[in-house]
Amino acid sequence: MTSYLHELIGFVSLHAALAYAAIFLAALLEAAPIAGSLVPGSSVIVALSALVPSGSLGFAPVLAAATIGALLGDGLAYWIGRINQRGVLTSWPMSNYPALVARSEDFFYRYGALAVFLARFVPPVRAVVPITAGALGMPPQRFYPVNAAAVLIWATIHVLSGTLAGSAAERWGMKIEHYGLPLVGGIIAIGCLIVGVQQWRSRRHAAADSKPPGGFQ
Repeated sequence: MTSYLHELIGFVSLHAALAYAAIFLAALLEAAPIAGSLVPGSSVIVALSALVPSGSLGFAPVLAAATIGALLGDGLAYWIGRINQRGVLTSWPMSNYPALVARSEDFFYRYGALAVFLARFVPPVRAVVPITAGALGMPPQRFYPVNAAAVLIWATIHVLSGTLAGSAAERWGMKIEHYGLPLVGGIIAIGCLIVGVQQWRSRRHAAADSKPPGGFQ
């Protein structure tokens, strides 16, 4: 296990640009409509941020990659919704998840502009609220400031969490080899289980909501 960890650190040290690209893509894809709810972008960002204390990656570039990726992902989703308007909410792939789309629409109507901020921290609707905001006509001058503030806080929390975990790993030394890595594996397994349960529940809701035409009241 130790050798694998050293190999990973060595690889990232030699290919830091690939690690930054992976963080950027993870943040970008996590904001993609529907697909973002399936991509473990947060886990990738936290895991690679843990290599910052070792010097393999820099804190500022990691934070910048996560922030820019999330901003571009949310911004692209918003403009797709704004250009296509409400019709995009009932077209593929959104049409396959009517329950999630309905939840996002209700979230937006309930909280207004604040929904854009809150959704960044709520995985089930995070990947749907930006496109919903665009589709429902939220002005760009309202969307972008709120979204930028949310993304900056979101990215900082994730990168700091990973950095602190990496720092703790270095401080504990050998103990991490025996306890930390199995714990991380357990957390990943639990995360996969949660994602599986969420998808199963979403499909059940989608099947129920697909009975009436359109899926919306």
